[in-house]
Amino acid sequence: MKKPELLVTPHRVEDLLPLSEAGADAFVVGEQRYGLRLAGEFNREDVKKAVELAHSKGKKLYVAVNAIFHNDKAEELDDYIAFVQDAGADAIIFGDPAVLMAARSVAPNMPLHWSTETTATNYFTCNYWGKRGAVRAVLSRELSMEAVIEITEQAEVAIEVQVHGMTCMFQSKRPLLGHYFEYQGKVMEIENRKEAKNMLLHDPERNNKYPIFEDENGTHIMSPNDICIIDELGELVEAGVDSFKVDGILHSPEYLVEVTRLYRQAINLCAENPEEYEDTKEEWLERIEAIQPAHRPLDTGFFFKETVY
Repeated sequence: MKKPELLVTPHRVEDLLPLSEAGADAFVVGEQRYGLRLAGEFNREDVKKAVELAHSKGKKLYVAVNAIFHNDKAEELDDYIAFVQDAGADAIIFGDPAVLMAARSVAPNMPLHWSTETTATNYFTCNYWGKRGAVRAVLSRELSMEAVIEITEQAEVAIEVQVHGMTCMFQSKRPLLGHYFEYQGKVMEIENRKEAKNMLLHDPERNNKYPIFEDENGTHIMSPNDICIIDELGELVEAGVDSFKVDGILHSPEYLVEVTRLYRQAINLCAENPEEYEDTKEEWLERIEAIQPAHRPLDTGFFFKETVY
């Protein structure tokens, strides 16, 4: 049975080697000027180093160019995409057609992964972007297991699915945290929040804590729980999903290495000996629960529940 790619999000260049040793097959990096909700900031020199390190270990490196682009940034895309190609990256992750047009102009041979986070909900749309140059579609996080399998079976492009980590519930281009602190007269806290990224919105009624942070792309409110389906990989592997993503945003590098190691072991067993995986899969979940931060409960996202809008 085919093994899906294990795709992870390093925080720093230094993380690539331990993550490679833990079993990652590919990495997503980028800088927030062009990419959304990255685990770490990689400037151009960092991207070059990351590509070199990844390739030295036989791994792939993808650069996120999936921000929400206004005219000023869109005019920079030719230059940035040309840089990404020259750096030797294996693919560009995009959501805006402006990126597709720029890539056609300056890097026509660069593989493109279509990722909008919310609108990849059917195989017709995946195939639409495939006909326009994308070689992979990153599916929406709000899909059921049944829908993911159906899309995978019908898609004409490779399919990527997030299997672990938090997801974005809300984004605004406005600096909502900054406005709030300025209203409160707490100017120093505006500077502090840019470094820590450890703020939580409390919802006493539901007993939830939502991570919230602000960067160049605006304000982001994340899910109160982390997706974790390490014990539910069988159907996805059997369906032929091409890539499993473990998102390490707002988690420590040490946590990400250990989670990557556990998913590598689970994926290998699931692909090589499905019966043994089914007999032991609860152990993988228990091992992740043992290292999970107390304020980040685990759940299965929307894989086994109906989406409610």
